Amino acid sequence: MIHSLKIGIVASSDPLAHVVQHEFITIGGFVITNHMIMILLAAVLMIAGFIYIARQKTMVPTGIKNFLEMLLVYIRTDVVRPVLGKDTDRFIKYLWTVFFFILTLNLLGMVPIDGILYLVTGGGVDLESQHRAFGGTATANIWMTGALAIISFFMIQFNGIREQGMGPYVKNFIPHVPLPLVPMMYILEIVGALVKPFALAIRLFANMMAGHAVMGAMIGLIMVSNSYAVGGVSVVGCALFSILELFVAFLQAYIFTFLTTLFIGAAMHPDH
Repeated sequence: MIHSLKIGIVASSDPLAHVVQHEFITIGGFVITNHMIMILLAAVLMIAGFIYIARQKTMVPTGIKNFLEMLLVYIRTDVVRPVLGKDTDRFIKYLWTVFFFILTLNLLGMVPIDGILYLVTGGGVDLESQHRAFGGTATANIWMTGALAIISFFMIQFNGIREQGMGPYVKNFIPHVPLPLVPMMYILEIVGALVKPFALAIRLFANMMAGHAVMGAMIGLIMVSNSYAVGGVSVVGCALFSILELFVAFLQAYIFTFLTTLFIGAAMHPDH
């Protein structure tokens, strides 16, 4: 079994093979990919998990409930409130959802589901041999991060117009500049507004993709090397890098949420 696993990994020359999107199953011509499954799994886990935790009637939260409450309070009090002030409660549900959805996807992406299925079944489930995949990091997919960024983009622009009104919003879209510079500034500000969601998407995608690519390269070294020294260093490197990846999973969810908060605040209150 180990020999087969080694051959499979050595045969894969692409260190991103375990990160990129793969077909899982086709139903009526509709292709379902591993990233779609992970997105659905993350949504189900969030809904079921938060409902279960919310129903626990304890005066003093403990365990996972205490940890989640700490994150919820931190995001609301230290991340969102300093930027949005009295409007915090209007947006906190959306921002909480964004943070935990991205975090859940990031953490699920660290679980080698295909490898676990292969080992548990003694090689009975070998998705790689069928050019399919079950697990994966959905946030390492630019279409996924782009969709999240587009949702945030419309949230930003809609609430900017809702707060100020269309006329004032368009007027305040640019800073006060001499009249001849107004057309140029409008073009620059429109480009800037479009760049913001692009930056959100690329930042999340690039960080998650790069981290898993490095991890894949380290695992590849273990399998292709005939040196115990190289294998030992690679194993230690993978262990340490996994800890870093865990930190990055939280960090990228935080950064996406924090930047979205800043962009919403800037659209609603350009004078600040």
